[in-house]
Amino acid sequence: MGVFLLQSSAVFGVLFSLITLSLLVEPALSITRHYKFDIKLQNVTRLCHTKSIVLVNGQFPGPRVVAREGDQLLIKVVNHVQNNISIHWHGIRQLRSGWADGPAYITQCPIQTEQSYVYNFTIVGQRGTLWWHAHISWLRSTIYGPIIILPKRGIPYPCAKPYKEVPIIFGEWFNGDTEAIISQARQTDTFKLKVKPGKTYLLRLTNAALNDELFFSIANHTVIVVDVDAVYVKPFETETLLIAPGQTTNVLLKTRSHYPSATFLMTARPYVTGQGTFDNSTVAGILQYEKPRNFRSSNSIKNRPLFKPVLPPLNDTSFATKFSNKLRSLASAQFPVNVPQKVDKQFFFTVGLGTSPCHSNETCQGPNGTMFAASVNNVSFTMPNTALLQIPAYLVLKATLLHLHGFNFFVVGQGFGNFYPNKDPANFNLVDPVERNTVGVPSGGWVAIRFLADNPGVWFMHCHLEVHTSWGLKMAWIVLDGKLPNQKLLPPPADLPKC
Repeated sequence: MGVFLLQSSAVFGVLFSLITLSLLVEPALSITRHYKFDIKLQNVTRLCHTKSIVLVNGQFPGPRVVAREGDQLLIKVVNHVQNNISIHWHGIRQLRSGWADGPAYITQCPIQTEQSYVYNFTIVGQRGTLWWHAHISWLRSTIYGPIIILPKRGIPYPCAKPYKEVPIIFGEWFNGDTEAIISQARQTDTFKLKVKPGKTYLLRLTNAALNDELFFSIANHTVIVVDVDAVYVKPFETETLLIAPGQTTNVLLKTRSHYPSATFLMTARPYVTGQGTFDNSTVAGILQYEKPRNFRSSNSIKNRPLFKPVLPPLNDTSFATKFSNKLRSLASAQFPVNVPQKVDKQFFFTVGLGTSPCHSNETCQGPNGTMFAASVNNVSFTMPNTALLQIPAYLVLKATLLHLHGFNFFVVGQGFGNFYPNKDPANFNLVDPVERNTVGVPSGGWVAIRFLADNPGVWFMHCHLEVHTSWGLKMAWIVLDGKLPNQKLLPPPADLPKC
């Protein structure tokens, strides 16, 4: 399926923040952490363009949320702009706390101007990198930030301890033109990752782009993938990785043992599989080694060799497929994989893109003046005027990029062409399939996932390519309460926004 940008093309910017493990002294038990998000308009300059955009706490990208597994989070969001606002905590399981999930008109009415809402949830059984973003209209283009979930105290990472951790967010900056990659890399606002020789860095990568899957690579370096969507995976080494909108990937970068008299580009550009207008710009950041104190050289940084990585072609489905097939859950004794072996219900969804007649007195951008549309089983979802939440399962999808709220799922199989229920399940991986909350589907193919429906509430499922969501590629799961007290949705909070 293609990635379409309907009007101005997007110029990617590597947006970043830095975190170390020096948190405040804490007790061994879980704690409650408080954050406040003030939603305001502010002028921001990127790529020589200045404009007024909606931000959280005046930051672009927004503030990082840092917690440990088991912590409770109370995040007060205050809306000071004319737009309605809601925030989604992407990938957080929200066990029995669906009121805090965030998608507007699904689990809550949006926060109106000069109103506030406290998102109250606990992080259960998760550690790694997730992210938060606006979940109304296309406001997530500027309202987003990382969620850093550290393991419980005393529990180490199942990989080498990193010297430093660096969250890197791939975002979009909408301009009418693009910059040449080398020129962009020389700009003063380009992200520079400064490293020391012989150290291991944990890079926490998030794709916050609206519509583009991305290839990412660091020149003359390899990385080790250790975590996706806040779930540990079997480590594997790669020169290039693929990350789709909504997905997170943690990688270990081991720097060279000696100081190199060179600078290395870190680049990313879209992976596209269909026809239509798409963005083919390349983002560039710089990996820069800190010069040792006793090192003497007449060459300035600008005069050193600048190495550029070789990324796969824009439409390299073969690489994308091979990379996805390498992702396997860690499946260790400490972090087991609980893949449902018994199927209680089966669902088959076909997802498609097409056109519909344009509404009267409107101008549409589809072929012959029609309106683009997307559907699940030939039904385009229409957003309600009030939140749906206020009024064990098996899933097979044929789609582009699906995100499921409220659950992680196991990707037990995928392939090209049609799905054949009589033969394809025999090849499912029920031992160590990757566990995710957002999955890309092969172009013209299918993916099979399994999950245990153990979280009561109304849970949004939609394409995480924003343009497809706008066209109607979305739906909602309704998971009923169970019989036991811990299987029931908690009552709505008193400050739940009104429509």
